Amino acid sequence: MTNSTEANADAKQGTKRPRKMAREPNQQAADQALPARQTKTDLVLDLLRRPEGVTIDQLVAATGWLPHTTRAALTGLKKKGRTIVSEKSDGIRSYRIDGVGAA
Repeated sequence: MTNSTEANADAKQGTKRPRKMAREPNQQAADQALPARQTKTDLVLDLLRRPEGVTIDQLVAATGWLPHTTRAALTGLKKKGRTIVSEKSDGIRSYRIDGVGAA
């Protein structure tokens, strides 16, 4: 039994293909910095930084989230230390980041 195993091993070694090596990285592509991808949270923060603030409807339109998801994102930003001010004018609620708490 060992003879057939050794014969198989010898046969496999003789037909082994050379290993392919990994390609060298493209140095030109590595030198070019990729632009930072803007996340939806970044988009929300940009809208909240406007002096007039932003409404839930505007946030929903910009992100494609449902209103309850948008409000949850605002709560998440509050938990991360952002100071979000909510104001109601003419029956329309708007949200903005308070300049003191903005990080």
